[in-house]
Amino acid sequence: MSKSHAHRLWIIEALEMRLASPSTLTLTQRLYQSLRDWIQDGALGTGSALPSSRHLARELGLGRNTVLGAIDRLTAEGFVEARPGAGVFVAEWRAGAMTEALPESDAAATTPELSTRGQRILDFSGVLTDRHTAFAPGVPALDQFPRERWQRLLRRHHQRAPLEWHDYQQQGGVPALREALCDYLRLSRSVRCRPEQILITQGAQQGFELIARLLADVGETVWMEEPGYGGAHSCFVAAGLKTSPLEVDSEGARAANMSTGLSSPRLIYVTPSHQYPSGVTMTLPRRMALLEAARRYAVWIIEDDYDSEFRYASAPIASLQGLVDNGPVIYVGTFSKVLYPGLRLGYLVLPEALVEPFKRANARLHREGQYVAQSALAEFIAEGYFVRHVSRMRELYRRRQANLRHALAPAIALGLKLSSGQAGMHLVAELGSLELETTLVTRGREAGILLSPLSRYYSKPPGKPGLVLGYAGATETEIASAGRWLSDAWCELSCSDSG
Repeated sequence: MSKSHAHRLWIIEALEMRLASPSTLTLTQRLYQSLRDWIQDGALGTGSALPSSRHLARELGLGRNTVLGAIDRLTAEGFVEARPGAGVFVAEWRAGAMTEALPESDAAATTPELSTRGQRILDFSGVLTDRHTAFAPGVPALDQFPRERWQRLLRRHHQRAPLEWHDYQQQGGVPALREALCDYLRLSRSVRCRPEQILITQGAQQGFELIARLLADVGETVWMEEPGYGGAHSCFVAAGLKTSPLEVDSEGARAANMSTGLSSPRLIYVTPSHQYPSGVTMTLPRRMALLEAARRYAVWIIEDDYDSEFRYASAPIASLQGLVDNGPVIYVGTFSKVLYPGLRLGYLVLPEALVEPFKRANARLHREGQYVAQSALAEFIAEGYFVRHVSRMRELYRRRQANLRHALAPAIALGLKLSSGQAGMHLVAELGSLELETTLVTRGREAGILLSPLSRYYSKPPGKPGLVLGYAGATETEIASAGRWLSDAWCELSCSDSG
């Protein structure tokens, strides 16, 4: 037996003992912490080879995604490094210098222990980057936003701002913005509402947090689409809620099977107009079944309508909220996708009975703000700038999607499957294996190309392998370059696998 083989065996045996002991941490967290402890203690020295993720998963009886989550976090933090074609090895890092520079008490203080809930939130959080590149999902065309017109509006509304806007606010948002939004939503999304039912928030994430805190208690369950949006998932976890997955197929979340094998919910989260990330639209029978299930369980549906403006084959799909009178639906919208994320403005359309409690809680927990920006946005919408910008972006994103398909044409000709792309700001590429997904993501990182693995959008491993390819926020040149790289990499790896 070679020394390196024996080395890998003792790592697996040691991990088996660690994972056998009781713990409140998830398996990904325990695997990550064990390997990191051994690296920091010197038990795993620089250059030491780790067993492959596939080998670890098989020998430890874990899901492949569980192992990949731990390895990716160690890689992002610099403790290990992937060497293409060779494996994963302990990286060179200056543990000794850091320990010598700080007294023991200070060193301990710099590495606080996160709560279990905090660790789970991090599991849904990607590695931070200072610039989004080609394929970043959910990023709009920032270079196309009419910044000069917007700055003029901001200056004018800042000069006209009444003195009371500098005080604490509890109106639920600038009335002019709520009125403009109400008109827009009723006409374009068939939402049933009055301006008073709209609560302006600092983005959709804050809306999810308010809903979770006000309508569910710690330990209660949220039904979530599988695969689904990690941002909403992290908000629910932060509120101490449990999540149960709803399988998504070509017709959307499978409402007919909702009562089978799932805990009774307190909330149901869906993206019916353009499911994230699969891109499918929930059919009318599924929508009606979902409303019936919500009434049966006496729970609220959270309808996240994040990018419904961008449809390329038909008019925008009517909202779930507008299907029936007094439906048990809270409609969540955002300006992050249609304008720009830094604006930090979103909104809730609330049932009448929830308006006052949500307004009071929002004023208490988050404090209302950005009234100047809200007032400027109201004029931006009322004067038609908003609709014209959306129309321009719809055509631009249609072209950018076509550019991406063109760049991927060689791979498509050899069997790469892409989602229909009838709406939204991203495509999904199906892959044949999780191993191929991991290899492409790793190679993309080395080439400076961000690839978002589809399997990470699943809460229950193993997820389906694939890539979520954002195209809205990248220029045509960036799309062409990154698309050619991905096409070449996929063809190389797929041809070698089939050979």
